[in-house]
Amino acid sequence: MKNEYSDSPSYDVHDATIPRGWSAWFGGPRVRIGPRIAPQIVPLPEDIGDSHSELSSDAILNKQLEEEAGHAIQYRTCSWQKTAALLFSEYICLAIMSFPWSYSVLGLVPGLILTVVQALVVLYTSIVLWEFCLRHPEVRDVCDIGQMLFWGQTWAWYFTAVMFILNNTFIQGLHVLVGAKYLNTMAGENAGISCQTVSFGAIVCVICWFSSLPRTFSMLSKLGTASAAFTFISVILATIFAGVQGNPAGFTAEDGNPIVTAVPVLGTTFVSGLGAFLNISYTFIGQITLPSFIAEMREPRDFPKALWACTILEIIVFSVVGAVIYAFVGNQYITSPAFGSLIPLYKKIAFSFMIPTIIFLGVLYASVSARFLFFRIFQNSRHKNEHTVVGWVTWALILLGTWILAFVIANSIPFFNSLLSLMSSLFDSFFGFIFWGVAYFRMRKADGAIALLGDRSFRGWFEGILNIIIILTGIFFLTAGTYASVQGILDEFALGTVGTAFQCASNGI
Repeated sequence: MKNEYSDSPSYDVHDATIPRGWSAWFGGPRVRIGPRIAPQIVPLPEDIGDSHSELSSDAILNKQLEEEAGHAIQYRTCSWQKTAALLFSEYICLAIMSFPWSYSVLGLVPGLILTVVQALVVLYTSIVLWEFCLRHPEVRDVCDIGQMLFWGQTWAWYFTAVMFILNNTFIQGLHVLVGAKYLNTMAGENAGISCQTVSFGAIVCVICWFSSLPRTFSMLSKLGTASAAFTFISVILATIFAGVQGNPAGFTAEDGNPIVTAVPVLGTTFVSGLGAFLNISYTFIGQITLPSFIAEMREPRDFPKALWACTILEIIVFSVVGAVIYAFVGNQYITSPAFGSLIPLYKKIAFSFMIPTIIFLGVLYASVSARFLFFRIFQNSRHKNEHTVVGWVTWALILLGTWILAFVIANSIPFFNSLLSLMSSLFDSFFGFIFWGVAYFRMRKADGAIALLGDRSFRGWFEGILNIIIILTGIFFLTAGTYASVQGILDEFALGTVGTAFQCASNGI
């Protein structure tokens, strides 16, 4: 990583305008790529030459494709359809089943409004991210972007790297937790297994580690398509079962019929309300992986096609599933994940279709982390692109390390909602909001028209104000959100509504 850094744009010609028109939102061959915000901080293959710092974005992309040609393992092979499959598998996930609980806390109307607003904000920031990656096609992940955004500072790279690895490993841990929860649900409380929950978590870890071994996203996208399909079946079955089961699980005459509220019930606290919103946000915010996906696309200009397809599906599925299940289950009987609100037979059937996602989504984030470390260990080495013993052993050991850490996290914070909220406040504040607000202003400065100052158009003013709000939202997530998440965890421990760390008792739903 370079320490030399200049804010002066002498390395590129300002012949590109601020992105306008349909292509700026939907991609395609007519996309105009603006100037870089900084010189390259990511090393390119040695045979490109000494003048690669002056190469255009298209030239860098072509050089990357030429460099990989003929190698046994090639990375820039994903079409937009394969990338869409990766996005579907990332977003159409188990966290959908936390939406009914979030709606029970926020009220149905605010919950649905926040769902649509959050989806549109993530769509917009993802397009900003895509524009940044087009200008700098050599970036391999969000850590490279973090260093470039904050004026080439080495500390920014290390800070982003730590947050990046922790975010991905927490998500792996979430899936170890849910995998153990699934096995406990199927086996029952007295399965005759020593230290049942910890043992089931270990089994899930081993399966996920083995499934993580494929080294390219092109291979994983095929698994991701199946994962998203099974998840879709699972949540649709859960929605249907909620409507046909008669009374929800745990129904009593004393508690009465399910109560559905359009607005938050009287007495809803700041901590619980913000925790519910953080659950919604976590499900939508996944920009941390997008630079890694774009870095393996053969034609990055087509990325918005995958993004729009995924966002439209997200809004429909999340809203319908969350609202319908909540409407049939009500405030008194809601659980998170919502499978626990179904009677035993229906619960086991619907939950079982979630198995591929429980495994695959953790695998996806493990692969992103392993790729981050592997590429830096074997930069410009034959082990990166060829089948070598050293390369494969290193890859397997890196993955094993991430899964062991995930196992520890899963058993240290053994409850679903609070883990989602904590991840959202700690990591989504940066990777969902702050980074992309800063990226917008850095790119507009490189274009020669900083919104609110140089660009006097309505769009310039609107986007400038919007990105200030996005940055402030990230700061709010980091401060108030983290407070609410930690306080929620402490409250759950105090009330005894959750298990203990490294508990042996069943955590089934």
